[in-house]
Amino acid sequence: MKKGWQVFWHTFFWLCMIGFFLFIAKNNTKIVFQGLLVVFVLYGLVNIGLFYLNFLVLIPRFLNRKKYLRYNLTVLAAILVFGFIKYGLALAFRQYILVKANGEVLGFTAYYISAFFTSLIFIFLSAVLKFTSDWFLNERIQRDLENQRLSAELAFLKSQINPHFLFNSLNSIYSLAYQRSETTPEAILKLSEIMRYMLYECNDNKVDLGKELLYLQNYIDLQKIRLGNKAFVDFEVNGLISGQQIVPLILISFIENAFKHGVANNPETPIFIRMDVKPDSLYFLVENKKHSFNKDEAGGIGLNNVKRRLDILYPGKYTMNINNTAHAYSCELSLIL
Repeated sequence: MKKGWQVFWHTFFWLCMIGFFLFIAKNNTKIVFQGLLVVFVLYGLVNIGLFYLNFLVLIPRFLNRKKYLRYNLTVLAAILVFGFIKYGLALAFRQYILVKANGEVLGFTAYYISAFFTSLIFIFLSAVLKFTSDWFLNERIQRDLENQRLSAELAFLKSQINPHFLFNSLNSIYSLAYQRSETTPEAILKLSEIMRYMLYECNDNKVDLGKELLYLQNYIDLQKIRLGNKAFVDFEVNGLISGQQIVPLILISFIENAFKHGVANNPETPIFIRMDVKPDSLYFLVENKKHSFNKDEAGGIGLNNVKRRLDILYPGKYTMNINNTAHAYSCELSLIL
């Protein structure tokens, strides 16, 4: 909260408190209104001054720096000094402060003890407010630092995806160009569409699910071109896509993994991709047969990257099950959008 608003709300609070006690006392005591002004306004300002002396000066200067003895001595000195100030005011307005209803006059000791404990209450209240406000401030700072850390980690994870994908795609196009394939220009066009999406559409935290699906389809088409249109993929989408949002580039690694490690050139065992879309959830399944020599020797970021991003962006909102056998691999993702 900005300091201007802090001053406003503090002032508003004290005005309300003084007004409230004035209203209660005016309707429940026989003290004249001038006396009530002295008791609640003048003495209220003195007590409020002690409140903020502790809140703004003594606690930050001594207590927050763990100078406990100095703090206690300074607080005690402040209470004693303010006690004399209050007694001086009481002498100036003795008819309202020191003279009781029966005509008895309060002595210095009795009044000073009463003023001492009143000051102690305001010291305690200011300490409670200071500790509470500092606790909330520290919590907010910790949340901000954690959010910054997670944002930096997400940016790093996302930055890994583009070079990783580009490395694999360029390898594929290089193979086509080396073979002087007529599909090389088409592959380059597909890659440019994919890169345009990754560069310009994925800057937001979430994108339309329909755009993400188009990106997946372009990737599959690029892989089919790479394999000479001999890649067999069964891509099935069920449900109505109507403006659902999803974190970009969260699904591509599943498909990329299937092409790297799976058998794509057998029509009897195609790579199977299924997506069931609901208004607020998504089910995504990728299945493929495994081939002993169809493996990425360089390794990759893959599903570890995806899982970490899911942990950060969808905490408690996803389940991922992987079934890895000697001859088949499947991965299921259930996601609350």
